[in-house]
Amino acid sequence: MHRRLAFIDTLRGIAVLSVVVQHALEVIVREHPTGAYHAVFHDAIGYYMNFGRFGVVLFFFVSGFVVPSSFPNSPSPVHDFSISRFFRLYPAYWTSIALGLVTMQIIESRTYGLSQIAANLTMLQSFLEVPHLWDFYWTLTIELLFYALCIGLFMAGLLSHRFTAIAIVIATALAGTAVAVLVDNRAAWVVMEAVLNLSAMFLGKIIRDTVISGTLRWRHVTACTALYALFAITLCNSRYGGVYDGNFFYSYSIGGAYVCAALVFILFAAFGERMAWPPIAFVGVISYSVYLLSPFAMVWVHRYAWLGDGPLPWFVFVTAVVASSIFVSWVSYSVVEKPWISFGRRLRSDRSKTDAFAPALSRQGAMQ
Repeated sequence: MHRRLAFIDTLRGIAVLSVVVQHALEVIVREHPTGAYHAVFHDAIGYYMNFGRFGVVLFFFVSGFVVPSSFPNSPSPVHDFSISRFFRLYPAYWTSIALGLVTMQIIESRTYGLSQIAANLTMLQSFLEVPHLWDFYWTLTIELLFYALCIGLFMAGLLSHRFTAIAIVIATALAGTAVAVLVDNRAAWVVMEAVLNLSAMFLGKIIRDTVISGTLRWRHVTACTALYALFAITLCNSRYGGVYDGNFFYSYSIGGAYVCAALVFILFAAFGERMAWPPIAFVGVISYSVYLLSPFAMVWVHRYAWLGDGPLPWFVFVTAVVASSIFVSWVSYSVVEKPWISFGRRLRSDRSKTDAFAPALSRQGAMQ
């Protein structure tokens, strides 16, 4: 098993808190009269920076840093990897669906078709062309695509090759930028956005290969990050540019989120465990449950604990959403996530050795 890195959990904590705060502020702006504060709030979370997308992309970087190295040294590495990922994702995800269905029925009297629920239970609804029960599930589709790519590259013997991730980031950046500039088609831009998210994951692997294994150098990270940033800015300008109020979000906020996530991740990776902050790292440990359950905690708080309009009630609302999300997610992690992850380990065949993190981590901060 790999030893947990506290700075990675800190990044997870920052990521999920960014998502939760973004969603809470969107409720205030979209559903309540904000008067003289409207432009300040709206511009902060819609025009200049989308903290929700920043958090999601930060998660993608973490996945790229962690997942490709998760194939165990075992007789059946693909089987063991798949078992590990299944029990990491699905039990908490099913818990989210159950809580979401109950919440929407009680609070908003909303019901969903059995076929839509059944498709969502598989987590493959995007591939089955069935709508997500809730929009924030879209990120799980990207995770599954990344897992499939990692399995394919591993089976082909390419995942551990030092230049595979570099080739992928360069190719996707060049192709995606060309599509964003030359193709005036929204469907093509949507596909390229998924490619951009996958590119962030492979850039995360490049950063890991630099600070952990030492097989790459910071010049590789710099070049790939520059191409990734060009891809992100160009694509977001095409996809989200235009009428700001009609779209709620603008190209600056989305493109800026992709670039800022890369810079923050690189900063943390460069300094390693010196960037760890235990309180936020704790939130990072339970961040998957926070991501899945916070939208429903927010619905309950909004319905039963809304104190009115104005800066102080809004601050109390955001604080209550964050606190309730952390509490519910800690329960979910303790009762659902952790036991099922342990159960999944018992089904694996691996006899892997612990990664030699300590010697590698000593290289962090030395910009090679």
